[in-house]
Amino acid sequence: MSGRMTKWAIELSEFDIEYQPRTSLRGQVVADFLVECHFPIENNHKSSSGTEAATEECAPCWIMHIDGASNMYGAGIGIILKDTEGLIVECAARLDFPASNNMAEYEALLVGMRIAKKLRV
Repeated sequence: MSGRMTKWAIELSEFDIEYQPRTSLRGQVVADFLVECHFPIENNHKSSSGTEAATEECAPCWIMHIDGASNMYGAGIGIILKDTEGLIVECAARLDFPASNNMAEYEALLVGMRIAKKLRV
């Protein structure tokens, strides 16, 4: 533990509070999430004339927010996908290779695009 962490551990022990570091999520977590999570896909939209509308016209809008950062201890990424109906898909992962801030951002974008593709967004 660093000096700062030790100081806080001593301060918090007075109140019966214990520091537990967050464990990082690995890339496999994303794959496991996508396997377990099933989203219904509806392509049977009808226009006002009664004919089936084109998929492009009926596709819901999704927004993707990404972030990536690195420091001397490693690099990590975060992805949030939101749709217009309030569904939110969040993912965070630690990169297993040394990366600059820009590389972490690019990796976050790539992982976000893979998730969007798996969700058929």
